[in-house]
Amino acid sequence: MNLRSVNLNEQFAGIKEKVLSSVENYWGFVPPSLKETLRINAYTLWKIPMIAFLSPRVMRISDEVITIRLPLNYRSKNHLGSMYFGAMAVGADLVVGTMAMRFIQKLDQDIQIIFKDFKAEYFKRAEDDVYFTCEMGLEIAELVEKAATGEGRVHLPVEVYATVPSIFGKEHVAKFTLTLSLKSRHSKAVSEAAV
Repeated sequence: MNLRSVNLNEQFAGIKEKVLSSVENYWGFVPPSLKETLRINAYTLWKIPMIAFLSPRVMRISDEVITIRLPLNYRSKNHLGSMYFGAMAVGADLVVGTMAMRFIQKLDQDIQIIFKDFKAEYFKRAEDDVYFTCEMGLEIAELVEKAATGEGRVHLPVEVYATVPSIFGKEHVAKFTLTLSLKSRHSKAVSEAAV
């Protein structure tokens, strides 16, 4: 390695530090809903591209409530011009999964997420952007804490409501019940077998 390449490596390291520092400083000013939208889109593009294809956007997020919007467009429409039921299933899955991931990341645990069952009731056609809301954040947090103990698989039926505010205001166009099932990857059975 010659002197010139050493200088370039040092310069690159300095630039890299400045860029990372700028990103960290800026990241603090980004609204939580935008941060979560970026995280969801990055994760789903890598792991579940079909979700990223629907362009979800987090509208509101807290420890109690999450609302995600799925736009009605050529990617999510059915032949009648309303949202395809598969896209609506993705929206329901996404709000519950995002809320669970939020608490799993806070505990820094390695917990598997899966849905045991799924029930949907449709009341009206969703003919514009659909907002999916889950208000069971505290119950999901308790379930994550219970799963983190490593006692085995734990379940919770979670309700999600879909609305189309531009047409129906706060009136529900659909209701979903998903049974969230969590299990620590480091369960006691695995730990005891290692001893």
